[in-house]
Amino acid sequence: MLDPSSTESEIRRQAVLGAAAAAVGYLTWGLSVIYYRQLADVSPIEILAHRALWSLLLVSICILAFGRMPHLMTVLRDRRALALLTVTATIIGSNWLVFIWAVNSGRILETSLGYFINPLVSVLAGVVLLGERLSRAQIVAMALAAAGVFYFTLALGFVPWISLFLAFSFAGYGYLKKIMRVEALEGLFVEVLVIAPFGIAYLIWQSGHGGSGFIHDGLYTDALLVLTGPMTTIPLLLFTFGAQRIRLTTLGLMQYLVPTTSFAIAVWLYGEPLEQGKIVTFAMIWTGLAIFTVDTWRKERELRRVLPSRA
Repeated sequence: MLDPSSTESEIRRQAVLGAAAAAVGYLTWGLSVIYYRQLADVSPIEILAHRALWSLLLVSICILAFGRMPHLMTVLRDRRALALLTVTATIIGSNWLVFIWAVNSGRILETSLGYFINPLVSVLAGVVLLGERLSRAQIVAMALAAAGVFYFTLALGFVPWISLFLAFSFAGYGYLKKIMRVEALEGLFVEVLVIAPFGIAYLIWQSGHGGSGFIHDGLYTDALLVLTGPMTTIPLLLFTFGAQRIRLTTLGLMQYLVPTTSFAIAVWLYGEPLEQGKIVTFAMIWTGLAIFTVDTWRKERELRRVLPSRA
C-alpha cells in the first residue's frame, strides 16, 4: 500500500523540479537577446537558416534517444497535422526572423513589449476564434494595452510593428499548437524540417554571392551559429518538462520572465533609450497585465475551491 505522505512528497518534489525547469527555460529565452546580439554581423536570414538546420539535427537525436520515433511516425502519417505544422512552421519561422533582426538592430525593447502584449493577444484570439467571453478585468486589460500601443504610435511617430508582429504571430502559433495536440518534440521536428530546405537553399545561394558568415567569420561565430540549435531546443524541452508538472496559472505568471529579462538587458546592458512614449506605453501594458493576472489567479483559486466540493 502506498504511503500518502510519500506520494504527496513526490508530487511536491516534481512540482519544484517542474518550476525550476520552466524558470530556466524562460530565463534562457529572455537571455537569448545577448546571444543573438553577438551575431550582429551575420545576416538574420543566415542565422535563421542555421537555427533550423542545427535544431533539426539536435531534435532528431533527441527523438531517437527518447524513443519517440513511433510518435513521430504517427504525426508524419497524419495529413491534417502535417498541414497545420506547415502553417506553424511558417509562422514561427517569421517570428524568429523578425526577433533576430530586431535584436541585432538594437530594438530589444520593442521585442520585450511584444512578449508583454502576447498574453492579452492570446485572450483576444480566444474571443475571436473560440467564442470565449471577456470578463470585466480582461476588457480593462485589453483596453489599456490598446491605449498603450496607440500612445506609442502618437508619441514616437511610428507603429510598433515589431511588437505587434511578435505578439500576434506567437499568439497564432500557440492557438494552432493547442488545437492540433502534437507533442512539442515531434512538432518542432516537423517545423524545422519544413524550414530547413529553404535555409539550405539560402546558404547555397549566399555562398555564391559574397559568402556566408559560417567558416569565413572565425571559430567564435561558427560556434555561435551551431549552438543556435541547442538555444532553440533546450529551453523548449525544459518548458515542456515544467508545463507537465506545475499549474497552468503558475506557468502563465512565469512567462513574464522572458520580456522582463529582455527589458532589463535592453535598458541596463545595451542602453536603449527609454523615451517618455515607451515609458507610458509599458506602464499602461504592465497595469493591464497586473489586472489580468490578478483576475486569472482569483478565478483559478475559486475553481480549486469549487471542484473539491463537487467531488
